[in-house]
Amino acid sequence: MWTRRTWLTIAAISWLSAAPLAAAETTDATTIPTRNLLEVVVEGGWLMFPIGLCSFVLCVFIFERLVSLRRGHVMPRPFVRRFLTQLQEGELSRSEALELCESNGSPAAQVFAAAVRKWGKPAVEVEQAVIDTEERVMHTLRRYLRLLNGISTISPLLGLLGTVLGMIRAFNAIVVAGAMGRPELLASGISQALITTAAGLSVAIPALVAYLFFVGRVDRLMMDIDDAAQTVVSVVASDGWSETPEPSRRSKKKQAA
Repeated sequence: MWTRRTWLTIAAISWLSAAPLAAAETTDATTIPTRNLLEVVVEGGWLMFPIGLCSFVLCVFIFERLVSLRRGHVMPRPFVRRFLTQLQEGELSRSEALELCESNGSPAAQVFAAAVRKWGKPAVEVEQAVIDTEERVMHTLRRYLRLLNGISTISPLLGLLGTVLGMIRAFNAIVVAGAMGRPELLASGISQALITTAAGLSVAIPALVAYLFFVGRVDRLMMDIDDAAQTVVSVVASDGWSETPEPSRRSKKKQAA
Protein backbone atom coordinates (compact mmCIF):
# COMPACT_ATOMS: atom_id res chain seq x y z
CA MET A 1 0.00 0.00 0.00
CA TRP A 2 1.12 3.49 -0.76
CA THR A 3 1.64 5.71 2.15
CA ARG A 4 0.72 9.38 2.43
CA ARG A 5 4.35 10.37 1.95
CA THR A 6 4.47 8.45 -1.35
CA TRP A 7 1.45 10.31 -2.68
CA LEU A 8 2.95 13.68 -1.70
CA THR A 9 6.22 12.80 -3.44
CA ILE A 10 4.40 11.81 -6.66
CA ALA A 11 2.36 15.06 -6.59
CA ALA A 12 5.48 17.20 -6.07
CA ILE A 13 7.26 15.52 -8.98
CA SER A 14 4.23 16.02 -11.25
CA TRP A 15 4.00 19.70 -10.31
CA LEU A 16 7.71 20.34 -10.89
CA SER A 17 7.59 18.66 -14.30
CA ALA A 18 4.53 20.64 -15.38
CA ALA A 19 5.68 24.04 -14.08
CA PRO A 20 8.24 24.76 -16.85
CA LEU A 21 5.68 23.91 -19.54
CA ALA A 22 3.08 26.21 -17.98
CA ALA A 23 5.65 29.00 -17.62
CA ALA A 24 6.70 28.60 -21.24
CA GLU A 25 3.09 28.74 -22.41
CA THR A 26 2.46 31.87 -20.30
CA THR A 27 5.61 33.54 -21.60
CA ASP A 28 4.71 32.80 -25.20
CA ALA A 29 1.21 34.11 -24.67
CA THR A 30 2.29 37.38 -22.97
CA THR A 31 5.35 38.22 -25.06
CA ILE A 32 5.03 41.68 -26.61
CA PRO A 33 6.42 41.89 -30.14
CA THR A 34 9.10 44.52 -30.62
CA ARG A 35 9.85 46.69 -33.66
CA ASN A 36 12.87 48.60 -34.79
CA LEU A 37 12.99 52.32 -35.51
CA LEU A 38 12.58 51.92 -39.27
CA GLU A 39 9.35 49.96 -38.82
CA VAL A 40 8.00 52.65 -36.50
CA VAL A 41 8.86 55.38 -39.00
CA VAL A 42 7.21 53.49 -41.85
CA GLU A 43 4.10 52.87 -39.78
CA GLY A 44 3.89 56.55 -38.89
CA GLY A 45 3.29 57.46 -42.52
CA TRP A 46 4.84 59.95 -44.89
CA LEU A 47 4.67 62.78 -42.34
CA MET A 48 7.47 61.09 -40.40
CA PHE A 49 9.92 62.14 -43.12
CA PRO A 50 9.46 65.93 -42.76
CA ILE A 51 9.55 65.47 -38.98
CA GLY A 52 12.80 63.53 -39.38
CA LEU A 53 14.17 66.32 -41.59
CA CYS A 54 13.32 68.85 -38.89
CA SER A 55 15.17 66.68 -36.38
CA PHE A 56 18.27 66.56 -38.60
CA VAL A 57 18.26 70.32 -39.19
CA LEU A 58 17.81 70.89 -35.45
CA CYS A 59 20.87 68.80 -34.58
CA VAL A 60 23.02 70.55 -37.20
CA PHE A 61 22.20 74.09 -36.09
CA ILE A 62 22.36 73.34 -32.38
CA PHE A 63 25.92 72.14 -32.93
CA GLU A 64 26.71 75.21 -35.06
CA ARG A 65 25.36 77.61 -32.43
CA LEU A 66 27.23 75.84 -29.63
CA VAL A 67 30.46 76.43 -31.53
CA SER A 68 29.69 80.00 -32.64
CA LEU A 69 28.41 81.25 -29.26
CA ARG A 70 31.38 80.13 -27.22
CA ARG A 71 32.51 82.90 -24.88
CA GLY A 72 36.06 82.48 -26.11
CA HIS A 73 34.85 83.18 -29.64
CA VAL A 74 32.47 86.06 -28.90
CA MET A 75 34.38 87.81 -26.11
CA PRO A 76 37.90 86.40 -25.65
CA ARG A 77 38.92 87.33 -22.13
CA PRO A 78 42.70 87.59 -22.72
CA PHE A 79 42.18 90.10 -25.53
CA VAL A 80 39.56 92.12 -23.62
CA ARG A 81 41.63 92.35 -20.45
CA ARG A 82 44.83 93.27 -22.26
CA PHE A 83 43.09 95.80 -24.51
CA LEU A 84 41.27 97.57 -21.67
CA THR A 85 44.37 97.63 -19.46
CA GLN A 86 46.60 99.09 -22.19
CA LEU A 87 43.93 101.58 -23.18
CA GLN A 88 43.40 102.85 -19.64
CA GLU A 89 47.14 103.14 -19.03
CA GLY A 90 47.62 105.16 -22.22
CA GLU A 91 49.82 102.57 -23.94
CA LEU A 92 47.77 102.53 -27.14
CA SER A 93 47.27 105.19 -29.75
CA ARG A 94 44.19 105.38 -31.93
CA SER A 95 45.81 103.52 -34.83
CA GLU A 96 47.32 100.84 -32.61
CA ALA A 97 44.02 100.21 -30.81
CA LEU A 98 42.14 100.02 -34.09
CA GLU A 99 44.72 97.61 -35.51
CA LEU A 100 44.38 95.33 -32.47
CA CYS A 101 40.59 95.25 -32.80
CA GLU A 102 40.66 94.53 -36.52
CA SER A 103 43.27 91.79 -36.13
CA ASN A 104 41.22 90.07 -33.42
CA GLY A 105 37.94 90.19 -35.32
CA SER A 106 35.71 88.91 -32.50
CA PRO A 107 32.28 90.48 -31.90
CA ALA A 108 33.64 92.26 -28.83
CA ALA A 109 36.53 93.62 -30.89
CA GLN A 110 34.08 94.91 -33.49
CA VAL A 111 32.25 96.92 -30.81
CA PHE A 112 35.54 98.27 -29.44
CA ALA A 113 36.64 99.23 -32.94
CA ALA A 114 33.46 101.28 -33.42
CA ALA A 115 34.31 103.28 -30.31
CA VAL A 116 37.97 103.69 -31.28
CA ARG A 117 37.00 105.08 -34.71
CA LYS A 118 35.25 107.91 -32.84
CA TRP A 119 38.37 108.66 -30.79
CA GLY A 120 38.25 112.22 -29.48
CA LYS A 121 34.58 112.73 -30.31
CA PRO A 122 31.93 113.58 -27.68
CA ALA A 123 30.71 110.70 -25.52
CA VAL A 124 27.23 110.83 -27.02
CA GLU A 125 28.60 110.26 -30.52
CA VAL A 126 30.90 107.47 -29.37
CA GLU A 127 28.11 105.73 -27.47
CA GLN A 128 25.80 105.95 -30.49
CA ALA A 129 28.45 104.26 -32.64
CA VAL A 130 28.79 101.53 -30.00
CA ILE A 131 25.00 101.01 -29.83
CA ASP A 132 24.71 100.73 -33.62
CA THR A 133 27.51 98.19 -33.76
CA GLU A 134 26.06 96.21 -30.85
CA GLU A 135 22.76 95.90 -32.72
CA ARG A 136 24.52 94.51 -35.79
CA VAL A 137 26.56 92.13 -33.64
CA MET A 138 23.41 90.95 -31.82
CA HIS A 139 21.70 90.19 -35.13
CA THR A 140 24.76 88.16 -36.14
CA LEU A 141 24.80 86.22 -32.86
CA ARG A 142 21.08 85.50 -33.11
CA ARG A 143 21.42 84.07 -36.58
CA TYR A 144 19.58 80.76 -37.05
CA LEU A 145 17.73 81.15 -33.74
CA ARG A 146 14.53 81.88 -35.61
CA LEU A 147 15.06 78.59 -37.39
CA LEU A 148 15.10 76.77 -34.05
CA ASN A 149 11.96 78.61 -33.01
CA GLY A 150 10.34 77.69 -36.32
CA ILE A 151 11.16 74.01 -35.86
CA SER A 152 9.65 74.09 -32.36
CA THR A 153 6.44 75.45 -33.92
CA ILE A 154 6.26 73.38 -37.11
CA SER A 155 7.09 69.95 -35.66
CA PRO A 156 4.06 69.61 -33.35
CA LEU A 157 1.86 70.91 -36.19
CA LEU A 158 3.16 68.14 -38.44
CA GLY A 159 2.48 65.66 -35.65
CA LEU A 160 -1.03 67.05 -35.25
CA LEU A 161 -1.61 66.71 -38.97
CA GLY A 162 -0.53 63.07 -38.75
CA THR A 163 -2.92 62.61 -35.83
CA VAL A 164 -5.81 64.00 -37.85
CA LEU A 165 -4.97 61.84 -40.88
CA GLY A 166 -4.66 58.76 -38.70
CA MET A 167 -8.02 59.35 -37.07
CA ILE A 168 -9.61 59.93 -40.47
CA ARG A 169 -8.14 56.62 -41.58
CA ALA A 170 -9.55 54.89 -38.49
CA PHE A 171 -13.05 56.34 -38.99
CA ASN A 172 -12.98 55.39 -42.68
CA ALA A 173 -12.21 51.83 -41.63
CA ILE A 174 -15.25 51.88 -39.38
CA VAL A 175 -17.52 53.19 -42.13
CA VAL A 176 -16.20 51.16 -45.07
CA ALA A 177 -15.24 47.85 -43.48
CA GLY A 178 -17.51 47.87 -40.45
CA ALA A 179 -14.53 47.78 -38.11
CA MET A 180 -16.37 48.72 -34.94
CA GLY A 181 -16.12 45.18 -33.70
CA ARG A 182 -12.75 44.48 -35.34
CA PRO A 183 -10.05 46.40 -33.46
CA GLU A 184 -7.27 45.13 -35.73
CA LEU A 185 -8.62 47.31 -38.56
CA LEU A 186 -8.57 50.38 -36.32
CA ALA A 187 -5.09 49.73 -34.94
CA SER A 188 -3.14 51.01 -37.96
CA GLY A 189 -4.92 54.39 -38.10
CA ILE A 190 -4.72 55.00 -34.35
CA SER A 191 -1.08 53.88 -34.30
CA GLN A 192 -0.21 56.37 -37.06
CA ALA A 193 -1.94 59.13 -35.11
CA LEU A 194 -0.01 58.40 -31.90
CA ILE A 195 3.37 57.88 -33.57
CA THR A 196 3.34 61.18 -35.48
CA THR A 197 2.21 63.09 -32.40
CA ALA A 198 5.01 61.61 -30.29
CA ALA A 199 7.58 62.24 -33.03
CA GLY A 200 6.52 65.88 -33.47
CA LEU A 201 6.72 66.57 -29.74
CA SER A 202 10.06 64.78 -29.49
CA VAL A 203 11.51 67.27 -31.97
CA ALA A 204 9.64 70.38 -30.80
CA ILE A 205 10.57 70.18 -27.11
CA PRO A 206 14.38 70.09 -27.63
CA ALA A 207 14.06 72.82 -30.28
CA LEU A 208 12.23 75.14 -27.88
CA VAL A 209 14.70 74.42 -25.07
CA ALA A 210 17.63 75.13 -27.40
CA TYR A 211 16.03 78.37 -28.62
CA LEU A 212 15.49 79.69 -25.09
CA PHE A 213 18.99 78.64 -24.04
CA PHE A 214 20.71 80.39 -26.94
CA VAL A 215 18.60 83.56 -26.60
CA GLY A 216 19.62 83.81 -22.96
CA ARG A 217 23.24 83.16 -23.85
CA VAL A 218 23.27 85.92 -26.47
CA ASP A 219 21.74 88.37 -23.98
CA ARG A 220 24.37 87.56 -21.36
CA LEU A 221 27.21 87.94 -23.84
CA MET A 222 25.87 91.27 -25.11
CA MET A 223 25.60 92.58 -21.54
CA ASP A 224 29.25 91.69 -20.92
CA ILE A 225 30.31 93.31 -24.19
CA ASP A 226 28.36 96.46 -23.35
CA ASP A 227 29.97 96.71 -19.90
CA ALA A 228 33.44 96.48 -21.44
CA ALA A 229 32.50 98.93 -24.22
CA GLN A 230 31.50 101.57 -21.65
CA THR A 231 35.06 101.48 -20.34
CA VAL A 232 36.36 102.10 -23.84
CA VAL A 233 33.92 105.00 -24.29
CA SER A 234 35.09 106.60 -21.06
CA VAL A 235 38.68 106.57 -22.30
CA VAL A 236 38.37 107.57 -25.97
CA ALA A 237 35.59 110.19 -25.67
CA SER A 238 36.65 113.81 -25.41
CA ASP A 239 34.23 114.36 -22.51
CA GLY A 240 34.56 110.87 -21.04
CA TRP A 241 34.07 109.95 -17.39
CA SER A 242 37.77 110.29 -16.64
CA GLU A 243 37.66 113.91 -17.69
CA THR A 244 34.62 114.88 -15.59
CA PRO A 245 35.86 114.29 -12.03
CA GLU A 246 34.31 115.48 -8.80
CA PRO A 247 36.61 118.59 -8.41
CA SER A 248 34.88 120.22 -11.35
CA ARG A 249 31.56 119.83 -9.53
CA ARG A 250 32.98 121.27 -6.33
CA SER A 251 34.35 124.24 -8.24
CA LYS A 252 30.88 124.89 -9.63
CA LYS A 253 29.48 124.88 -6.08
CA LYS A 254 32.12 127.40 -4.97
CA GLN A 255 31.29 129.67 -7.90
CA ALA A 256 27.58 129.43 -7.03
CA ALA A 257 28.33 130.29 -3.37
